Amino acid sequence: MSGQSTLVPGELSPTRTVPGNIRRPEYVGRPAPTPYTGPERQSPETIEAMRTAGRIAAQAMAAAAEAIAPGVTTDELDRIAHAYMVDHGAYPSTLGYRGFPKSLCTSVNEVICHGIPDSTVLRDGDIINLDVTAYIGGVHGDNNATYLVGDVDEESWLLVERTRESLNRAIKAVRPGRQINVIGRVIESYAKRFGYGVVRDFTGHGINTSFHSGLIIPHYDSPDATTVIEPGMTFTIEPMLTLGTHTYDMWDDGWTVVTKDRRRTAQFEHTLVVTDSGAEILTLP
Repeated sequence: MSGQSTLVPGELSPTRTVPGNIRRPEYVGRPAPTPYTGPERQSPETIEAMRTAGRIAAQAMAAAAEAIAPGVTTDELDRIAHAYMVDHGAYPSTLGYRGFPKSLCTSVNEVICHGIPDSTVLRDGDIINLDVTAYIGGVHGDNNATYLVGDVDEESWLLVERTRESLNRAIKAVRPGRQINVIGRVIESYAKRFGYGVVRDFTGHGINTSFHSGLIIPHYDSPDATTVIEPGMTFTIEPMLTLGTHTYDMWDDGWTVVTKDRRRTAQFEHTLVVTDSGAEILTLP
């Protein structure tokens, strides 16, 4: 239940391999990606390629999610998602991104984001976020969702369902001509109904041939997010809501972000392309 003890780092398994015939993103083997200098509006060809990448990412996440149960390790979920992507000709985008050692992120209970799969064993009553990105055809598709492990308490269940709903509402708010801050305004106003915190320092982002293009999508009502939404733009929306504070601590691994009060948090994400009338979700299985 939500009163369970806080997480501690587990043991990492060896780095998983990717066949040499699968194209790697340019940042693999380098300390950081090359900064993106291209447009935020993408060509029809790039968008079509992103549909393929997004579909594989969604299916890989679904395959891993089927194994979620008490007693399963987060490393096992990584193995499943990794195998699915590789079997479908895709490279797991997180593997080697700025040194990240695994093929998806597994964020359990108080972990806001970027949890590293390891020997941690899931317990009855946990919640877990899977964040999966696939690279194929020279583009990325990025999605995540929070899942229930066994018998979860009502407070956690409601947090998960309301976080899912906040993403759905934000997607519906996407319209050409509106400013990016409409997305965060919708999420924050909905979260406030329930007294949830809205994480500020980790955001949605532009995505295309680049994993993170430089376009920022805040999940709160930011006065600085004045970029006008245009057809052809591709980006993620990925709200992170918390039962308590939105402030956080970072583990010594440099990746795992946990709520400062160690209360639970949930997240959902889709990659979108802006259409003439709204947004199309590219990460559907």
